[in-house]
This record gives sequence, structure tokens and C-alpha cells, in this order.
Amino acid sequence: MKTLIVEDDFTARLLLQRSLSRYGECHVAVNGKEAVEAFRMAAESAQGYDLVCMDIELPEMDGQEAAREIRSLEQARGILSSSGAKIVMTTAVEDMKQVSRAFHELCDAYLVKPINLSDLLDHLKVFGLI
Repeated sequence: MKTLIVEDDFTARLLLQRSLSRYGECHVAVNGKEAVEAFRMAAESAQGYDLVCMDIELPEMDGQEAAREIRSLEQARGILSSSGAKIVMTTAVEDMKQVSRAFHELCDAYLVKPINLSDLLDHLKVFGLI
């Protein structure tokens, strides 16, 4: 499993990286723009990401916009969101409007911080990634 972790908080980023690195390669980005560029470069090299864990509240480009851009990149390559990378949005915000918007942007799961690693792993099992 190849994972892109998009998180501007060092501690949250480190926790996800340590937890997910046992399942495969992990790359990190600290804002939405970096995430979209990393995703684009990986797709162009035919070594795309299987999983994107992305905070909603990010500098430069928020997670909602980045998810939209990632899905657009996949669509341009003829990849439907249902068979593309799995996107798990993470946030400290429990606002249902945020949750609805995240799913509208075609994410696959939504987790509230602090991340319960067991819940994350359950999602990855359902996705067939682990």
C-alpha cells in the first residue's frame, strides 16, 4: 500500500506515518497544494497512491479542494472515484456540514481527531488495502 499523508500538524503527521508505514511506503505533504502535486507526480510515474489521509483544514489549499483536484486528476486518466485512491479525510471539526461536504468531494471515509487507529485500520480492511 502506498500512502500520502497530508497533515500540517507535526504530531498528527508523525502518528499516521508511524502507524501506516508498516503497511507500505508513506509520503507526506503539509498542505493541499503539495498533496495535489505529489499525487500528480505519482500518477504520471505510474506509481500512484492507494490511500490519501488528508486533513480538511490545511494551509494554501484546504483538504476539500485538494480532494476535488485529486479526483479530477483521476478522472482525466479515466479512473472513476470508486476505483481510484481511497481518500480518508481527518479533522478536529465535528460539524456535519463538513462531513457532508467531504463526502460530496468524493472522499471514502471521515475520521475525527484524535485519530483512533483501530477505526482507521478498520476502514483500510473494508477498502481491501490491508
